[in-house]
Amino acid sequence: MTLIGLLVGCWALTAFAPALARVLGARAGWPLAAGLLALAGAAVALGRDGTVHQSMPWIPSIDVSLRLRLDGLSLVFVLLVLVVGAVVIGYSTSYLRGKATAGYYALMVGFAAAMTMLVLADDLILMFVSWELTTLCSYLLILRSGPDAAPSATRTLLITVGGGLSLLAAVSTIVVVTGTTRLSAALADPAWSERPAFATTVAVLVAVAAMTKSAQFPFHAWLPDAMVAPAPVSAYLHAAAMVKAGIYLLLRFADAASHAPVWSVLLIAVGLITSVMGAVFALQRTDLKALLAYSTVSHLGLLTLTIGIGTTAALTAAIVHVVAHACFKSAGFMYVGLLEQRTGTREIHEVSGLARSMPVASVMIVLAVAAMAGLPPTFGFVSKELILDGVLHGRGWWLAIAVALSAAITVAYCGRMLVWTLPGRKTELRPTAGTRPMVVAVSITAVLAAGLGAAPGVLDGLVGRAIVAAGGDTGVHIELWHGLTPALGLSVTAIVLGVVLILARRSVERLLDRRLFPGSGVAAADALQRWTIDGGRRIGDLTRTDAPATHLAVPITLIGVIGLGGLLAFTPAATGTAFEATDIAITIFVLAGVVAAITARTPLSAVISVGIVGFSVAVWFFALGASDVALTQLLVEILTVVIMVLALRHLPDHFPTVAMRTQLRRLVPAAAAGTVAMFATLVLTGRPELSAAGEWFVRYAEAETGGSNIVNTILVDFRALDTFGELVVLAVAALSITALLHARRQVTRPESTPANRLLVPPEPNMVFIKVLGRVLVPLMIIGSVYALLRGHNAPGGGFIAALIGAAALAMHYLAAPTDDRAQSPLPYLPIAGAGIAVAAITGFIGLAEGSFLRPLHGDLFGYHFTTALVFDLGVYLAVFGVILGALNQLGIPRAGAGPAGDVR
Repeated sequence: MTLIGLLVGCWALTAFAPALARVLGARAGWPLAAGLLALAGAAVALGRDGTVHQSMPWIPSIDVSLRLRLDGLSLVFVLLVLVVGAVVIGYSTSYLRGKATAGYYALMVGFAAAMTMLVLADDLILMFVSWELTTLCSYLLILRSGPDAAPSATRTLLITVGGGLSLLAAVSTIVVVTGTTRLSAALADPAWSERPAFATTVAVLVAVAAMTKSAQFPFHAWLPDAMVAPAPVSAYLHAAAMVKAGIYLLLRFADAASHAPVWSVLLIAVGLITSVMGAVFALQRTDLKALLAYSTVSHLGLLTLTIGIGTTAALTAAIVHVVAHACFKSAGFMYVGLLEQRTGTREIHEVSGLARSMPVASVMIVLAVAAMAGLPPTFGFVSKELILDGVLHGRGWWLAIAVALSAAITVAYCGRMLVWTLPGRKTELRPTAGTRPMVVAVSITAVLAAGLGAAPGVLDGLVGRAIVAAGGDTGVHIELWHGLTPALGLSVTAIVLGVVLILARRSVERLLDRRLFPGSGVAAADALQRWTIDGGRRIGDLTRTDAPATHLAVPITLIGVIGLGGLLAFTPAATGTAFEATDIAITIFVLAGVVAAITARTPLSAVISVGIVGFSVAVWFFALGASDVALTQLLVEILTVVIMVLALRHLPDHFPTVAMRTQLRRLVPAAAAGTVAMFATLVLTGRPELSAAGEWFVRYAEAETGGSNIVNTILVDFRALDTFGELVVLAVAALSITALLHARRQVTRPESTPANRLLVPPEPNMVFIKVLGRVLVPLMIIGSVYALLRGHNAPGGGFIAALIGAAALAMHYLAAPTDDRAQSPLPYLPIAGAGIAVAAITGFIGLAEGSFLRPLHGDLFGYHFTTALVFDLGVYLAVFGVILGALNQLGIPRAGAGPAGDVR
């Protein structure tokens, strides 16, 4: 199997998860868990011979590829994601019995796929996309937990998305400075050591991104808040996987970012605060799930601190503790889920005697909690001692003592989990039926958390390669016993102090039974969200009006001011030609239309005046030889006039009277915009030389695309992605027209009977245009197809062809004697949507040659064929659908819902 195959396997499991859940229900977790374990085995096989690279083009024009890299560090995290994920999903088969599972399994396996893609990514863009996918999966998993989960899910999303924006800024900066999106190449770039400002900026941005994902102070509140999610979600995302994404990011950037002095200081300071704070908050909690949540915050702070030290010993400790923490914390959360199922509560003071009523599960939680407390001979003890040793030799005694204090509090809250719940009178439990998979899952991770301590050397090879990938030295050997060392002394001291706190637990509880701070992280997040919304509302109030002039005044004025300033830097173009009579005549028509539009007092006269300007400009384009642009302008003007006339029935007969002061106020931005347009025309046109880009298109466009119409080749070959975006905008416009006219009742003016009765009967008066339409409509349809086919080599193309076809529709509409008979039965929304679909499918065909929307060429029956023609067909359908929707929606007045208002 290849790395691409590994990733495809993860996403294939995600795609099949809903179908399996519909067929098997909760038992679908078994084949999904087996699939994840198989993929984990494939990852081990791939990584056996060292670092593996694989790449597939994605966006080659900007050097973005699906680059994957499996080294020691990514292998550690891939195994955590897939193996712990398999255990948790197997646990879910019992936990979710009788509940809806399709969405749950899809999101859980999708999260595993996103995390796998994140840790395998060797491309900065791919890494960022994967990072955001993990955020989205986490949000949806919390959100689906119940109606009360929405606030918590929203807070989690806001904090983690904020970190995503920080990572985006870091990625953008790295790409700009290093000139590559390849992660391994960017991290090895000399800019990290040669440009301190760059290294400092990126180090801070990466640290902030990691801290939001890994719940570091002051972003820690989202993790306990997310405990509304079910136990398996907490066990996987918020203990073993998602929160580790931030730790992975810190480890991956540790070597490069260490060139910035702020990196170490920031990580150590934030990590220490988070570690101690999380431990104290955990000691305060009586809800077992909340206790474990704050414990997770504390351990993540310890990992952040250790990575900040940056020595090989510290990196070794961090990687070992990542593995240990994933094991004992996932076991802890799954045990709490089991306890909820059997007792209906998570409160420490509400359960007792579990050692006798749940003997197997109690033994397992003792093992997991012992590892979490760092008691010998568990794997947690090994990782804790490595951390103390790394801190002691990396930063000295003061920091090591602070870490030991956090470890002592950890022992204390771990003891509370056991001494309050295991001994005493037996709590009445629900039947054990169906909970055995949960006990097995808890046992697997708990035994690993404890048992690996007896033989930690089995991980030497895996951890050693991970340390090298993170920038450390080779030759690491993990042992349970290192002799009588200062680190051992600190570890024993922490255990003793923790036992003292357990024995004095009632006094400690009274001491801690109060608010340590005046506020909370959740309240702060809510306040920030509320202030942001209030601030946005106040800013929005400045322009909250339906008057277009108010909205247009600011941008038009700014364009005028900025435009005038920019144009002063240019000299007018020397055309070397004199004005011709045609130019003077067209200018007079344009000025007449502008003056008429300004002074118009009725909507009809305004439409006519604007039409004069538009048609005059179209004639001017023809006179200058820009036939493509002129044809587009002419067709747009025809259809614009038709549609505006249709809208007239919904407008008043006369424009409202406007005060002179308001007219003068509007005159300023209008004059500024007109002046800028005039100067821009004088400065930027009429130059004999072409730009470098223009010369390139003139010289190479036909050879590169097979088309001689440069305008069309730019639209559908070179800048097809821009055109595709415009198609999406057109489809959204069609939806908006439909939604707006259906949501707001149209105002129809009362009809009055004309004095001249000869004009009243519609049928006789439609004879001329109906007869003319019988000839012209078929010709226009044929012409639109002809314009579509010839567009690559001559004036035409999808946009112009669609306008011609839509003009045929307009003639059909005008030839109808009544509104009801004028409406076209064609489904305009599906037509517009089909245009988007055709364009997108054409884009994916381009992947055959390595890039989305790359045109493919070939000969068909002696005719040179290009997929750009199919893309142009998508343009045709999208434009045609929008205009058809405007005619159907605006042309039929409705007093309410009716046949004409149906969305087709």
